[in-house]
Amino acid sequence: MIRPLILLSCMLCLTVVQAATQAVTDQQQADIFSYPNGARYAVSLTFDDARASQLDVGVPILDKYGVKATFYVMPGPMQERLNGWRKVVATGHELGNHTRSHLCTGNFAWLRAQDKGLEQVDLAWLEQDILKTNQFLKAQLSVEPKSFAYPCGNTFVGRGAQVKSYVPLIAKHFSSGRTWLDETANDPIYTDFAQLTGIRMDGMRFEELKTMIETLREDNKWIILAGHEVGENGLYSVDSKVLSQLIHYLQAPENGYWVDTVDKVGTYIKMHRN
Repeated sequence: MIRPLILLSCMLCLTVVQAATQAVTDQQQADIFSYPNGARYAVSLTFDDARASQLDVGVPILDKYGVKATFYVMPGPMQERLNGWRKVVATGHELGNHTRSHLCTGNFAWLRAQDKGLEQVDLAWLEQDILKTNQFLKAQLSVEPKSFAYPCGNTFVGRGAQVKSYVPLIAKHFSSGRTWLDETANDPIYTDFAQLTGIRMDGMRFEELKTMIETLREDNKWIILAGHEVGENGLYSVDSKVLSQLIHYLQAPENGYWVDTVDKVGTYIKMHRN
């Protein structure tokens, strides 16, 4: 009598273990996010500030490979090159809002010299600054921006006990907001679209970028790379050869990347995540 009971207990334990294992497997399958054409990861290339080198060096490289990028722009730097930016829009790149005044923390000396800083403004002022950029883009380029990038990655206004986040303001007016100098990529199932992480690509060698991307891409992550100048000297520039190498790597089918604008990837994720 004892042996049958032991056998029955073993069978019950095995059934429980199998059920638990299947549950884990099912959850793992549910956590796998599928991108278009079987891609395992998503990457968006983004550039801030509407700098001239983006038009002169960056866009020709992107267009050569058929890659679409997101440019977070400001009215001031665009004024002298409006026709160039119209061509950028016509070829399928995305223009996002980067504010009119590019206010960051006043701890930056270049802002203190102008007696400016996010510490000195409120949400109402900043909202008008942002909306003026939307109005400019609509009037001059017939673009209604859906994406936003926080200048310097700062997301606050005010000081001390009066500090307020302007993330809710961005969530109100845009489909997404991108920060900067982050340390991880965006989990498509979890990410907050008003605070998409942005990873620096300025000043990096290709091998450094490749290693970083392959470290960050786990769990079907969406990696948003952020740069400024293209092909210029300095800390805030993406080397033109590195940009070409990066695109070549990202486009290789065996590497499993989907490369598209922030709005295109974001819209897809919103439509397909649980």
